[in-house]
Formats: sequence, structure tokens, C-alpha cells
Amino acid sequence: MSGPATIVLDASVGVKWFRKEAGSSEAAALYGDAVAGRVRLTVPVHFMHEFLSVLKRELGPAAVPEGWDYLEASGLNAVPLTHEVVSEAAAQCEALGCSFYDALSPALASLLGGELVSADARAHGAYPGVRLIG
Repeated sequence: MSGPATIVLDASVGVKWFRKEAGSSEAAALYGDAVAGRVRLTVPVHFMHEFLSVLKRELGPAAVPEGWDYLEASGLNAVPLTHEVVSEAAAQCEALGCSFYDALSPALASLLGGELVSADARAHGAYPGVRLIG
């Protein structure tokens, strides 16, 4: 029996967990599915930094520890940079015409066979099978 489906998130989805904007309800549903164990949310390690930085900028420093707890509760699988991830991200930069930073989530989706979920159509719209929210 296989485990929960792997969903690879771009940080553009994570910030919708606290911003009320287009795509917020779908982002919240993904979070709920992760907490319930129905899906496995996977992110490049920089997702954590980006999420917490936006949280601090928009809600203030006091929100950062609570934001960290929120991330931990989801069971996010944060994948560090490795030679394999870096090589695939470089290939995704070429294929998608995006920055290296933006290529990390598509690289993980490709390597892990997971679904890429993003709110950044400019960076990820050309990725095969991407689910764009918002």
C-alpha cells in the first residue's frame, strides 16, 4: 500500500495560508489534508525562510514563532539542496525561463514524481501538470 500523495509547494502557496486572497481556500485545504495525513507536503528548504520572512514583514516579528509552529504542524518535508536537486533546478531554469530560486519547487516535483502546486503562473505556468491556484 502506498503512502499519501506527494504535493510539492511553491512558497507562493504557503503565504496564502495567512493572506486572504484568491486561492487561500485551496491553500488552506492542502494544509488541512497534510495535517490529516492525506497528502505529504514537500518543499525546498528555502520555503521556510521565505514563508517566515513574508510573515514577519506583513504581521510583525511576534508572528514568526507562531508561523514556525504552523509549519511544523503540517509535517512539511523540507528537502535540502543536493547535487541532484541543484542539477534538476538548473534544467528547470532552462525549461521554464525562471530564476534558480523559482526552479527549486519544479525540480523537486520532477525528482519526486509529485504534483507541483503554485500561485506563480509566470514562473511555473509552463511546468507540465502544474496546479495553479489563485
